Formats: sequence, structure tokens, C-alpha cells
Amino acid sequence: MSPQAQPATASPEPPQHSPQPPAGALDRFFRISERGSTLPREIRGGVATFFTMAYILVLNPIILASATDMNGAHLSSAQLVTATALTAGLTTLLMGVIGNVPIGLAAGLGVNTIVALQLAPKMTWPDAMGMVVLAGFAIMLLVATGLRERVMNAVPLGLRKAIAIGIGLFIALVGLVDSGFVTRIPDAAHTTVPLQLGVGGHLHGWPVLIFIVGLLLTMALVVRKVPGAILISIAVMTAAAVIIQNFADLAPENWGLTVPAWPGNPVASPDFGLVGHVSLFGGFSKVGVLTGILFVFTVLMSCFFDAMGTILGVADEAHLLDEKGDLPGINKVLMIDGIATAAGGATSSSANTCFVESTAGVGEGARTGFASVVTGALFMVALFLTPLATMVPAQAATPALVTVGFLILANSIKDIDWTDYTIAMPAFLTIAMMPFTYSITNGIGFGFIAFCLLRVAAGRARTVPIPMYCVAAVFAFYYLMPALGLL
Repeated sequence: MSPQAQPATASPEPPQHSPQPPAGALDRFFRISERGSTLPREIRGGVATFFTMAYILVLNPIILASATDMNGAHLSSAQLVTATALTAGLTTLLMGVIGNVPIGLAAGLGVNTIVALQLAPKMTWPDAMGMVVLAGFAIMLLVATGLRERVMNAVPLGLRKAIAIGIGLFIALVGLVDSGFVTRIPDAAHTTVPLQLGVGGHLHGWPVLIFIVGLLLTMALVVRKVPGAILISIAVMTAAAVIIQNFADLAPENWGLTVPAWPGNPVASPDFGLVGHVSLFGGFSKVGVLTGILFVFTVLMSCFFDAMGTILGVADEAHLLDEKGDLPGINKVLMIDGIATAAGGATSSSANTCFVESTAGVGEGARTGFASVVTGALFMVALFLTPLATMVPAQAATPALVTVGFLILANSIKDIDWTDYTIAMPAFLTIAMMPFTYSITNGIGFGFIAFCLLRVAAGRARTVPIPMYCVAAVFAFYYLMPALGLL
């Protein structure tokens, strides 16, 4: 989201050295002035990121609690809400204080599906969460040896920009789907067309109107360069949704996961019953060593590259990359991401990872870790105010994702060399596969494989860094595992 390329945006100008000395210790520690930001912008950004991530407090418990382990056991929804908020709060605070980047962390949607549908049915819940912890340990080991950073630095700039663009389109699609503006066509329709406008090709109902008005309001505020544009839109449309629900008394399913109603009792005591219920190696006795290793590898792959794409995309939007396209101090960020993966398993909230919704905070001007401190603090508050924190319906929050998705694309697409097909074609695959397969990992995987193959085909095999060949081979094996009967 480049202010230079987009004159009509609420984002501040790219970071520049301030002529004024830092105002105090807080400013110096987080380098707020140095990065061209201000404390109000960081606070607004942190709050905006929280509200665009808050849905995970509802969705993660639903996904995990709806599944059963090999013994038919369910996880408690109330305990999952606590575990989700606790882990997201602590890991995001850690990212802010140590990583000093405006990136929020919480339970990853792709990983929790793997845990719920692939791991848990073949073992107990503590066993499944132990696999997640082991994947986190493996990620931390890769960071400690420098391998993860070398892999990331080996990625060509064109592919990095493609990853950012793919994320932009992906989060825009997430916003459109979560709002109900775009819906899945049921399999019963026997059509190859997967998506449609609204329901039955038509838009109707108050919730979708909230989204449409919210999107128009967000874009209008961005065009007018109104500070806090995204947060203002979320707050205004949430208030409108609450009023509409009070007067129209719509059925809960009209809104989806979150009904915009003021809770009778906004305070709820946290239940830490799931924290620490982990068996590190119990799963291997249930499924065998090879299958257990592959399960850990599957979780690792999803966390490793989803986080990689998100970190690069958010850092690019926040103008934190250097002239080579690298993120200074990235090892700290990567280590915290590994810690978050393990912590998610330790609390039974599933692997935590960096969230692309952090771009909403960047859109509000966030450039430092203080925004993450604000986001993390709000997750900790959500431990006690979960009913209040989850009153924001998706229809009020998702316009921010669509708007930011556009701004990401506008900032990055011009930096890809479209005349060099050995980078342009992999970039296209990366961009297309993220929204079309609903997976950041798939976009990166197909892009990496295509880049290596096309460079070899063009007689430029030596221009491909060795880590790229290694990662492409791992991705190829990952995609071949089901065909080989290994998964």
C-alpha cells in the first residue's frame, strides 16, 4: 500500500528520518519517529488489527470443538476461547516487544483444520497438540541454524512481490467470502463454478448491505485521507449492525459466526483447563514413526511458508524492507513465529502464526511493534471480555480486508519484471494460486517449483540459489505425498 503510488490513501508517508528527536524512551525503544510513525497511528493500527483478527476467537473454537479425537472426545468451546485469546495475546506481545514489527499472531486457520481433521481422528487431543509443539520446535531449530532466513533471502525479489500481491488478493477474497458478498455454490448444484454473488446470484438482506456500505465508506475515507479510516469504518458499521439487529431481530445465521448484539454480561471468567494438556510423543505410538513424522512435517510446512509470505507481505506494506527486499532483524521475527507455533500446541489452541489481517493495522499507519503490543494487550483483555470483543460482525470488519487487498496489489505489481518469463510466469502462478486454492502455502509452493523448472529450461540453472532448489523439492514431495500413499 504505497502512498506515493496511491495519493488517495489514509496511510502515512513511507518512513523517513524525522527532523525532530524522539520524544521519549517509548519512542526510542520502538523507533516510532525513526520509522515515520506516531504513537496515535500505532495505537489505531493495533486496534484495527485486533478487530480484523478478533473473529479467530469465535472461529478457532468452532473448528476444533466440532472435531473428535480417536476416543470420540471433544474439546470445550469455553476453554478453547480462553486458550485462543491467551496464546494470541502473549505471542503478539512478544512479537511487538522483541520483533518490533506490526504483526499480530493467532491460531492459523489452515493449521487448525489439519489438526482437527487429520491428526485428532488418529490419536488423542493431547497427542495431536504434541505434534504441533514438535513442529514449533523444528521451526525454531531451522531459525537457530540460520536455514530459515537463508531460504527466505534466496527468494527472488519478483517472487517476493508476487507473494505480497497474492496475499492481497487472498485477503480480499477472504473479506468477500466472510461477508457473504460472495458465497460457495453447493456441490448439489453439480456445477464447475465454485463461487457466486450473494445467494443464488443475488444480494439481499441487511448483513450484506452493512458490508457494501462499509466498503464504500472505507474507500471514501481512504480517498479523503481521513486518519483512522479503517477503524472508523469498523466502528460505524458495527454500531449500525447492532441497531439493525435490535430493530429487525434477524436470525443469527443471517450474520454468520458473530451476531452484532450488545452482550447482556460482557465479562466472562477465563477457563485455562486446556493449557498444558500435551503429549509430545504419544502420537507416534498411535500412528507409527513415519506417519507421525509426516504429520509434523505437514504442520511445519503450513506454518513455515504461510508465515513467510505474511511476514514479507506485511513488512513490505509497512515499508520495513531494505533496498534488497530483506527485513532487517528477521531472525527475531522468525523465532517468535516458531515459538508461537509451539505455544499454540501447548495451550491446545493449535499452531499460532502471523496473520495477514495485520495489513489492516498497517493501513492505519502502524510501522512498529508498539502496534502489536496494543493488539496483544487487547487479546489479553478479551480473556475477560470475550462477549464484547466478538460483537463485531464479519460484515463490519471485512471491508478493511478488501480495501487493503487493493492497496497491496497497487504497491507491488509494478516491481515485477513481466518481460522475463522465468520470473513472470512463476509470479503469476504465485498470485493466482493463493486466492484460487484458498491457501498462501499453495501459491508459494507452485511459484517456487515453476521458477526452478523454468530457469533450468531456459539454461539458467546456475542463477537459482541452492535453497530454492531444496525448497522446491520439498514442496514437490509435499504435493506427491497423497499420491504416494504417505498421507
